[in-house]
Amino acid sequence: MTATGFSPCDDGVVAAPDCDAPCSERARPYVLAATILGSSVAFIDGTVVNVALPTMQSEFSASVAAMQWVVGAYGLLLGALLLVGGSAGDLYGRRRVFVAGVAVFAVASAACAFAPDATTLILARGLQGVGGAMLVPGSLAIISASFPKSVRGRAIGTWAGFAALTTAAGPVLGGWLVDTLSWRAIFWINIPLAALTIVLAQMFVPESRSRNAGAGLDWWGAALATVGLGGVTYGMIGLTEVAGERGLVWAALVLGVVALVLFLRTEARAAAPMLPLGLFRSAAFSGANVLTVFLYFGLSAALFLVPFNLIQVHGYSTTAAGAAFLPFTLILGLLSRWTGKLLDQRGARLPLVIGPAIAAVGFLLLAVPGTDGSYWTTFFPAMVVLGIGMSIAVAPLTTTVMNAVDEDFSGVASGINNAASRTAGLLAVAAVGVLAVSLYGSALEPRLAALELQDGVSLAVMNAREHLAATTVPGELDAATAEAVRTAIEQSFLTSFRWVMAGTAGFALLAAFTAAVTIPREARAS
Repeated sequence: MTATGFSPCDDGVVAAPDCDAPCSERARPYVLAATILGSSVAFIDGTVVNVALPTMQSEFSASVAAMQWVVGAYGLLLGALLLVGGSAGDLYGRRRVFVAGVAVFAVASAACAFAPDATTLILARGLQGVGGAMLVPGSLAIISASFPKSVRGRAIGTWAGFAALTTAAGPVLGGWLVDTLSWRAIFWINIPLAALTIVLAQMFVPESRSRNAGAGLDWWGAALATVGLGGVTYGMIGLTEVAGERGLVWAALVLGVVALVLFLRTEARAAAPMLPLGLFRSAAFSGANVLTVFLYFGLSAALFLVPFNLIQVHGYSTTAAGAAFLPFTLILGLLSRWTGKLLDQRGARLPLVIGPAIAAVGFLLLAVPGTDGSYWTTFFPAMVVLGIGMSIAVAPLTTTVMNAVDEDFSGVASGINNAASRTAGLLAVAAVGVLAVSLYGSALEPRLAALELQDGVSLAVMNAREHLAATTVPGELDAATAEAVRTAIEQSFLTSFRWVMAGTAGFALLAAFTAAVTIPREARAS
């Protein structure tokens, strides 16, 4: 019996495979609450940390590459180990692994808050990724085990909606904490959320596991995936550095690609693979995961670069930059439950075509603002359109993945889809750094040449191009020349930013096209 006086085994039971205690209809709201809060501690750091990156960069006197690793270390471990986390939940107990992940994430968050330098912060962020890899696939697997397919779309829509609403407060609260206290305070947000999640999970979430619980984890596959993703990410981020050992960078890229190829070969032959390739025989499952890669690649690239534009070009405070994302997250939170319900009734194909197409329009609108103008006429319309597009796509996308596989593989399926989105985001952050610095440098060089500066001044500005719009104007210049150089820096960043936003729109359109050709018309709840 639970503390509330009823067991999860009571009335309205829908049994999951080999559950120790099947979930009752009365327990489901508490199950949702636990999974929403647990997911929030992982999701909230994405938006909060992005908003704080310029402040971290300034305090540590760090390069854009170091800030990419603050994001990338988390995404690397999260993306590489999500499959392990999903498999571990299926094999050893979804609640057990979920709770352990929340605890690891909380400890890592405290380590981030106390980090004395950028290197320590990056290492602590990596530990957060380990915890996130345990809890994120577990949250969806628990929902899949607790809700029948007839209402699963609505449940996942509710999960996505409330997770978005919870996360929506993150950038504003985090920005306010950065402005009034320190960026370190943003990591303390996770501690009370984690504590409440653990209490709810222990009280109300029944344990469940797969019928294949005797199989072992595919640690060799996990090692290859980690080395592969780590090599590719290190190499791509290394390319953004103006100075550095290019041989090491290219060696890491080659090692990463080779490891990923070996990973796929290993998974094809393993008796209990971390990535069961047979799941991809389902057109809906394969299509939804490819769609996930395209859509979240574009979204992650945009969300990484937009705060730099808001803060370093438009002069927003960290709090204001966080608030700028509120229309996006609030719309996502408010509409996701409705789109999940629509999926249960109408199927997934249409929203998975329309949603990414609308998101593409939102990305293009982000490229419209210049270097000034009111928020309401510049970034607000883009955030609204982007929020509508993503809200139409998110719940149908996740539900399509979970409904396409047997419930024994719900943790693995959740891990695969989350790995697809996180890996896409990880590679997007690495790639956008390479692309943004390259485009920025190409745009800046002719502008500096037109100013006819002394060679030493131009060279100093160009050598600092990895800092993008945070490039420092040399102090020996007179006021008029310094202002001209600052304008050249901002305009060059804007050129780079617009090209990147156009690219993100292209990835969203690829996602819509993928849905049109791979998602069956009848892909709905049974």
